[in-house]
Amino acid sequence: MILPTFNRSDYLRSAVESVFAQTFDDWELVIADDGSTEETRAYLRGLPAPRVRTLWLSHSGNPARARNAGIAVAAGRYLAFLDSDDVWAPTKLEKQTKAMAAHAGRGWSYTGCDRIDEDGRPLDRVPTSKRPTPDGWILEPLLTLELSIAMPTVVAERTLVTRIRGFDERQRFGEFHDFCVRLAMRSEVVSLGEALCSVRSHRQHYSGDRIAARESWDDLYRKMAALAPNDRVRSRCRRLRADASLDLASLRERNGDYRGVWRTLAKASAFSWRYPGWWLGALKRIARPVVPVAVIKAYKRRRSASAI
Repeated sequence: MILPTFNRSDYLRSAVESVFAQTFDDWELVIADDGSTEETRAYLRGLPAPRVRTLWLSHSGNPARARNAGIAVAAGRYLAFLDSDDVWAPTKLEKQTKAMAAHAGRGWSYTGCDRIDEDGRPLDRVPTSKRPTPDGWILEPLLTLELSIAMPTVVAERTLVTRIRGFDERQRFGEFHDFCVRLAMRSEVVSLGEALCSVRSHRQHYSGDRIAARESWDDLYRKMAALAPNDRVRSRCRRLRADASLDLASLRERNGDYRGVWRTLAKASAFSWRYPGWWLGALKRIARPVVPVAVIKAYKRRRSASAI
């Protein structure tokens, strides 16, 4: 099991306790500490060896790098992933390893999950049992974001993770989706619809920098367009990248970075020019800083009146 952490000692304790509570007993926990402060380091030093191994890393702020460091020293056949703010259900590893053993040739697995708040209270309104968890070959729904897989749900065979060379350390955000896409290119997946982990929502998330996150998604779509297995999927990736460029331009416009808006749209025009809707979206984002607010409001009122 690979668990990267940087501080968050309050949540980290719950994550580690959920590992020790597993009904599957043949496990090793590798914690990749990304330069935490003494409070977290003191807690980690108190965890029992040899079941828990802590890697003391210099701080990089790069989750992919920390996970790769853990993968490099982990010894098991299977690799499971857990973030320091999430928790597993006690039967998670037992059920997933049994399911994978029953589906020879499928090199990875994921489960349903639910969401909890900072205090561990449930947030989900839709029962997990009503959410689809497709299995088999799932590359296309992953690429098109019809399917999103949560980090703590995945278990993968070490050999498969080695073949895809682990996490892409250049992918600063969206690195786990990138990881799952590359797994899905190589192997069918086993899915379990049951919620066997909880993802915590709080204000300390690493992905709080929305502009940097959107830039990373642009990189992801660019890479996936090159790796996609057929023209249909490549075209879909290019369209998603075009849409992402409009989102990025909007974020920069809201921050008052109007030069950034122009740079973003100029760069995106090279791969977005074929989509008429993209040009309309680009013109709107260019117009906002230069068209008076009163004119925009009058236009919106006119459109609303004509729609009645």
